[in-house]
Amino acid sequence: MKRILIWDIPTRLFHALLAASFIGAFAIANAVDDESNLFKVHMLLGGIMAFMVVLRVVWGFIGSRWARFSSFVFGPGAVIEYMQSIVTDTGKRYPGHNPGASWAIYIMLALSLGLAITGASMGTGSEVAEELHEIMAFALAAVVVAHVLGVVLHTVRHRENIIASMVHGHKEGEPQEAIPRAHAAIGLLFLGLTGAWSYSVVASYDATTNQVTLPLLGTAITLGEAGEGGGQVEDRDRGDDDDHDD
Repeated sequence: MKRILIWDIPTRLFHALLAASFIGAFAIANAVDDESNLFKVHMLLGGIMAFMVVLRVVWGFIGSRWARFSSFVFGPGAVIEYMQSIVTDTGKRYPGHNPGASWAIYIMLALSLGLAITGASMGTGSEVAEELHEIMAFALAAVVVAHVLGVVLHTVRHRENIIASMVHGHKEGEPQEAIPRAHAAIGLLFLGLTGAWSYSVVASYDATTNQVTLPLLGTAITLGEAGEGGGQVEDRDRGDDDDHDD
């Protein structure tokens, strides 16, 4: 075996940026009150996460060999066998994602989209959406922790530093398992699209209504629970009416 390229640049960028966005959003949500101005950053990060997940789903169908979902389709039996291999220090080698990581990725992508949908629905005053949002946030945190622990265990038991491989993109493997190129141009496109989306979301934020207008879609989303942003406007208008009555 030799050192070969396995992970393309778009996959590595997505992995790093999604982790940073979730950690930031989760930390803010648990550190400040819902009415804090900083909480708006939490929701903006959620919108950016959702956009990146959509891009990752697209790349999961048209991307390089080991970035495609078709390369990590594993049944429950394969997952059980892989978990046993961690304990017994046996089992096969996987050039791309192993069964445990594959299922973790599916769950994390689904939960990330679920968080975006329920977060947006909270602006309509839906208490169900609020409860589901909190449940999914802690579920995603649990999956992330389990994924990290699984990566550490894999690294120790199988002596394969998959943490570093997601940084530089290389693993030990057979030459025929390597991907031909890192897709640097697609990586730049990913950064460009994510940056443009992020800028548009932040630029469209209206502090008076506490709303953002989603780029391309044109849909206005209220940040936080319904009534939080409009309350200040209503109170100011009510005060003006009282002044006129005097």
